[in-house]
Amino acid sequence: MKSNRFFHLLLIYAVLAFLFGAGAAAAKASDKIVHDAEYYITEAQNADKWAADDKEIDHKLAEFRQKNGGKPPNILYILIDDLGFGDMGIPELNAIRGYQTPSMNKFADESMRFARMYTEPSCTPTRAAFMTGWLAVRNGMAITTVDIDGSGLAGKEVTLAEILSDSGYSTVHIGKWHLGDIMETWPNQQGFDFAAFPVHQQGQLTVFNDDAAAEGIAVGIGPNQYDDRFTLDHWFRPDPAHMATVVEGKRGEKVREVHMQPGERWNQKKYNEMNERFQRQALEHLRKLAKQDKPFLLQYWPVIPLSNPRHTVEKFTTPNGGTYVESMKQLDGWIGEILDEVDKLGIADNTVVVIMGDNGHFTKYSPGSGFTPMIFRGGKADTTEGGVRVDAFARWPGMIAADSVVADIVHVTDLFTSLARFADASNGIPRDRLIDGLDQTGLMLLGETHGRRDHVFLYSGNVLEAVVKEQFKLNVPGHGENPIAAKFYDLFRDTREEYPVSTEIGAWGGSEFVRIIQRHMIRKQKYPDEPNAKGRPYDGIENLRPETKAAVEAFLSKQTAPMK
Repeated sequence: MKSNRFFHLLLIYAVLAFLFGAGAAAAKASDKIVHDAEYYITEAQNADKWAADDKEIDHKLAEFRQKNGGKPPNILYILIDDLGFGDMGIPELNAIRGYQTPSMNKFADESMRFARMYTEPSCTPTRAAFMTGWLAVRNGMAITTVDIDGSGLAGKEVTLAEILSDSGYSTVHIGKWHLGDIMETWPNQQGFDFAAFPVHQQGQLTVFNDDAAAEGIAVGIGPNQYDDRFTLDHWFRPDPAHMATVVEGKRGEKVREVHMQPGERWNQKKYNEMNERFQRQALEHLRKLAKQDKPFLLQYWPVIPLSNPRHTVEKFTTPNGGTYVESMKQLDGWIGEILDEVDKLGIADNTVVVIMGDNGHFTKYSPGSGFTPMIFRGGKADTTEGGVRVDAFARWPGMIAADSVVADIVHVTDLFTSLARFADASNGIPRDRLIDGLDQTGLMLLGETHGRRDHVFLYSGNVLEAVVKEQFKLNVPGHGENPIAAKFYDLFRDTREEYPVSTEIGAWGGSEFVRIIQRHMIRKQKYPDEPNAKGRPYDGIENLRPETKAAVEAFLSKQTAPMK
């Protein structure tokens, strides 16, 4: 079974003494953030260099704060859903694909491009990883849900928004959240002063509705979309129009559903209006935040359906003639509006702007979605490079080198730790748990080769499927399989992972990767994975529609069915 992968080898290749030595060294310095074992392997070899880098980084950040009236920078974080690698920031690739994204390309010219930015394989785990600095498997958020689920990110988690808020930041979230449908999981309960967001994600909002069903995109949903003469279980095919949609609320308070009235049905028109509403709100809050005498975190996660297969425009405007590209063009315009507003408000120089994708493109709609298939194999939900390598950029004029490209490995969790340091809020990062996010401020402020990560663990759900170390990648073999014959890939030579190099590096790589995985698994024994939160869906929505209440009761009834 997959869950037993490599465990039989862990005993064979034990290096406990080395690991415990590293752990003991870390424990003596109680002020240090606790990391996975692999970090201490590299720290032992680079400690002097990193210490020198830290002095230079601290000087740069202190100098900036002095020039900025004693305040750390604002942070604007834009996370794009299901973005194909190569579709952002490269005009040559735009030309090959038959469309243009001038705003994104201009931003790329002004930014540092992370050529090896890794995420989690899908929406929810990437967002959880960014917000907490943990691999999503550690806090029970490694599985993406679509419908009513009664779970989500636990309130006890410490999010980046909470850390920054405690350090004096104003915090606002606009757009997709997708971290749970119970009250404690929502952004206004996780450190944001204000939040406007859909409770669920594109599955419910763009595919599970009457318009999609009428076009044959979604089948078996709603009371009028199937012949029910033989139906006994009327809960089997839920009506997504009865689910909660878009809500808004202030920190610590209940939320209210907007844009929907009792008896009203969700459709594509409402979806488009929701996206336009989020864009307006992002601009409005940007203006409000810029007027305050305190730094801010504005998190804007657009919900544009880049992978939506339906024809949602009257006329195609690009030679490509695809809905993905039409959505990219619209998104480019919206991002341009946001960036132009940053310039108009005069806050560009004291604002860190990060724009990136959350995971690979939706392969279901290939080749209509994304450039990724031409570069990497796979897409959303895969642990191949196409699923976990994304376009990612960071801009901070005068601090981060413009028009630069770095090939150091970065993981989305690293933004949690790095942005906290930019915000002079590193002391708020918990020391009672393992933090996967590594401090990459050196990479961003000092340039290429100043990164502190050379590895990535890639989970699919709760199963470790692959490990990247330097340019090599191992597909984790199943129980009983010989690691020497495992599938290794040289990602510099074989970006699509089509030609295993087992015969070249298997004898060496097998044992080395086993040790890497072993250290990781032993570390998990000390810092075990934790479950997500469970509860009653939608309890925090003040104006819950009658049909939504009925949907919740149906869900709860199904939950109480005997299991044995």
